[in-house]
Amino acid sequence: MFSYARTIALRQPLIGARSFSAVLTSVPAGPPDAIIGLTDAYNSSTAPHKVNVGVGAYRDDSGKPYVLPVVKEAEARVVEKGLNKEYAGIAGIAGFVDRSLEFAYGKSSDALKSSRVKGVQTLSGTGGLRVWGEFWKKFGGDGILLPDPSWGNHTPIFKNSGLDVGTYRYFDYKNSKLNIDGMLEDLSKASPTCVLLHACAHNPTGCDPDMGQWKAVSDVIKEAGHYTFFDCAYQGFASGDAEKDAASIRMFVDEGHDMALVQSYSKNFGLYGERVGCLSVVGSDVENAANIVSQLKICIRPNYSNPPVHGARIVEEVLSDAKLEQEFRDQCKDMSERIILMRSLLRSTLEGLGSTKSWDHITSQIGMFCFSGLSAEQVDRLKVEFDIFCTRDGRISMAGVTQSNVEHLAASIHEVTK
Repeated sequence: MFSYARTIALRQPLIGARSFSAVLTSVPAGPPDAIIGLTDAYNSSTAPHKVNVGVGAYRDDSGKPYVLPVVKEAEARVVEKGLNKEYAGIAGIAGFVDRSLEFAYGKSSDALKSSRVKGVQTLSGTGGLRVWGEFWKKFGGDGILLPDPSWGNHTPIFKNSGLDVGTYRYFDYKNSKLNIDGMLEDLSKASPTCVLLHACAHNPTGCDPDMGQWKAVSDVIKEAGHYTFFDCAYQGFASGDAEKDAASIRMFVDEGHDMALVQSYSKNFGLYGERVGCLSVVGSDVENAANIVSQLKICIRPNYSNPPVHGARIVEEVLSDAKLEQEFRDQCKDMSERIILMRSLLRSTLEGLGSTKSWDHITSQIGMFCFSGLSAEQVDRLKVEFDIFCTRDGRISMAGVTQSNVEHLAASIHEVTK
């Protein structure tokens, strides 16, 4: 029975105990986020020639944020429908999820046709990663393996989900290329666990396995008994071809893997602030896939309950209309081609300055980021001496490179790498 007197008694401070009203006064300041702190530093700079190549968001050739014309058209259609703003439900907008699965797995996918693939809408890729981390901790195991290096937020997301985070070799830092032999060896020796793979445009290195190497990775994961978890943040944006960028995912499905996939629509649709994502699984059968999704929904409910609807409706509108979808693919290719052009210009300008270093990796890498090979000290010099802002691991966002700043960027890199 509830006792008011007992409640009052419990509220009395213990003799000698610190008052709980003062507990939080001793909380220390946390370190600034590396990317947000970088942007703050860039915004504070008054240098006219300053360059921000740290932020992971697309910019046009004038250095401005870009909204795809097809997104504007789809958004206008969505608004014109006069839809309500009711909750979407725990699993999100069903039509959006269906179109997402077709986009990633392919409309002709046998697994999709047999209903072994099911999914839920998430808070972009980040939210999907967190939901998967909690689910894996509950049903899969205590650990997960990430490539070395990986997206900076992967480790805290999975650690905060209660998982032990390990790594496998992925990048050959000395030669700025994929370390496929080290990757295969580490995966073959690791105890069975969940292995995270970047589907395309690996962040931060921009180095992806070719299809022969993907086949070798698939074979090793099977032999070792691992569970595959793909993170796909750049489909269509990486190469300009959405089908090519999904080839690794589709190969693993064809190879018979039960697996999971998280998709983000921030980069390819430019819907950064709308937080649009999808988390899906390929189950052993229809019942297995449905059971997993039912547990994903249980993870979602106490976390954020329901995903936002506006951005998901835009994606659904585009991917449900053949004309709009083709426009999206064309515009996504345009963004990719500008990135590819900036890679070529940066490399040729560096070489034209007489740099004795090899910059082949600038054009052999793919996607938004160039893993430059610059040391932390060289990055610091770029910031202090030349007002160029990038992350201390040397990752350069090629989206921040424009025809008007590429010469300053190249000359500065040349100076600090002499």
